[in-house]
Amino acid sequence: MTSPLDLPFATMDGQTTTLRELGGNRWLVVNVASACGATPQYAGLQHLHEAHEDLTVVGFPCNQFGGQEPGTHNEICEFAASKYAVTFPLMAKVEVNGPGRTPLFARLSQAADADGVSGDVRWNFEKFLIDEAGNVQRFSTRIAPDALPV
Repeated sequence: MTSPLDLPFATMDGQTTTLRELGGNRWLVVNVASACGATPQYAGLQHLHEAHEDLTVVGFPCNQFGGQEPGTHNEICEFAASKYAVTFPLMAKVEVNGPGRTPLFARLSQAADADGVSGDVRWNFEKFLIDEAGNVQRFSTRIAPDALPV
C-alpha cells in the first residue's frame, strides 16, 4: 500500500506534488474553507506552521460542506493571506468525500479519530497529522489547532 506521503495531488498552479515533496518530517493536512464557522482556525494553523520547523501544514480547500469554499484559487489564497497571514501551502480545491475524492483523502479517511470515527470527512477543518513513517492521526473540526499533540 502506498504511503499517504507519496499520493499525488494538484497544487494551486496546476502542478502535481506529494506531501513528501513539500518537505518536512510531519504534515498536518486540513480541508479548509473561507466561509465556515471554523475558518478562524486558519490563525492557529499558521501559528503551528511557524512554531514547528519540522511540521508542514497543508491546506486543501473544499466546497463540499455547505458550499463554504466557492472561490477561485486566487480568491482563496488572497483571503487566507490577507485575513489570516497564511504562508503555509494551499493546494488546489479538492473533493474529500464521494466518487471524486482525491486519493490522499481516500487514504486519510481510513484513520479513526479519538472517538473511533473513520470514513468520510465530516466537516471543514478536519485535521490529519502524518508522521514521516506515514502514520495518520485524525482530529475533528472541534479540536482547535492549539490543542493538537504537535
